[in-house]
Amino acid sequence: MSLVENTALALALIAAIVISASIRAPRRHVPTPELRRLLAAALALYAAGGIAIADGHARLAVVAFAAGVIASAFAAWLSRGSDQDDGPGGSDPCDRRPPPDPDGVPPIDWERFERELRDWARGREHAHLS
Repeated sequence: MSLVENTALALALIAAIVISASIRAPRRHVPTPELRRLLAAALALYAAGGIAIADGHARLAVVAFAAGVIASAFAAWLSRGSDQDDGPGGSDPCDRRPPPDPDGVPPIDWERFERELRDWARGREHAHLS
């Protein structure tokens, strides 16, 4: 391949990687088994490229490696979709509510806390004035 072809291919692969990392994530989660199959296909393309190099088929190797990079970048983009572990509250932590009665955690008496905090602050203020 010529220098121009190599440079164009390198720029295209870099663009694919940058685009997969920077564009908005997919709205829907892609199931993990499908992502694994896509990554397995990328690994198979890398292996095919390695075999092509060993057999002296440089152009075929470049095509296989380039396809592997594009498949990996696509899998990376798909993996950024909403996580399947997100509960019904969504992926935004602000949407989630704590459990109503966590086991073993006593409820917080906020009025008592505020009284004690004010008393503590007054004590610190008097200590600094003395």
